[in-house]
Amino acid sequence: MIGYLILVHRYPDQFKRLFRAIYNAQNHYVVHVDKNSGADLETEIRDFLRPYSNADMIRSEKAIWGGYSLVDAELRGMERLLEMGEWSHFINLSGQDFPLQPQKQIMAFLEVNADREFIKVLNQDMDRPDTMHRVSEYVIELDQSIQRTARSRPFLTDATPYIGNQWMIVTRAFCEFVCGDPSVDRYKVFYENTLIADEGFFQTVMMNCAIESEIISDDLRMIDWIADGDIKLRPRTYQHTDAADLKASTNLFARKFDQTVDGEILVVLERHLAKQAATHVDRPRAVPANAAVPVALEGTAA
Repeated sequence: MIGYLILVHRYPDQFKRLFRAIYNAQNHYVVHVDKNSGADLETEIRDFLRPYSNADMIRSEKAIWGGYSLVDAELRGMERLLEMGEWSHFINLSGQDFPLQPQKQIMAFLEVNADREFIKVLNQDMDRPDTMHRVSEYVIELDQSIQRTARSRPFLTDATPYIGNQWMIVTRAFCEFVCGDPSVDRYKVFYENTLIADEGFFQTVMMNCAIESEIISDDLRMIDWIADGDIKLRPRTYQHTDAADLKASTNLFARKFDQTVDGEILVVLERHLAKQAATHVDRPRAVPANAAVPVALEGTAA
């Protein structure tokens, strides 16, 4: 069973298609609607979820790009899912993601990878030194933006910063640890004032603390990163011309999609999922041999 957190900030109809594509009565679902999106979106989604006893919403808060508010939403989503019932893995999605495999295949994959964390992980100082300003510069999250300051600070004592991206498939045990273990508190306090905290907080906790599971540096998402001005990379919006590549992918999910740009690709993927489910086609996702990373580096345990 899976615990899903879906982060939504627009396109309620597209969210509903995503929800139907990932729905299974054995799973649990929690949705967070960005408060910046307005009450109408939250009301529409709440009404849609009402018939589903295994789905719930957490309190809407403003989710500011680059701010700790995104980490806070993830943690609150994990906490609510832990309260709802049993599941083995947590998966976070945006409302503009879409699955590439049916739920039964995804659940079967996770069953044979029960003690693995799937999350992109890089040593930030060694592999992404260009991003070290994110943790060295003290920033303040305001109501609508991030205020950068001239104040700098050292990283946490006896810890190493890590970086990846926001998306992950992690075990229930990790969710319980990151939500409730006192050793994580200092990371929460520190990352409240870092830039783009959602791309480093969970990796840093996982790599510096006593996590027993194996960490795989792969989030199982198909994403085509492209350059975009000051934001160095952003995910390209998939269209119907990408259908063959998406259907051939062994990843579990892809992002991103925009039905106002190209809704045909969602129709193609919905049919693809239905065909896979009906024919029981099983294409297990192979874990890359070089994807595993050390659970913790010597001298960095919290």
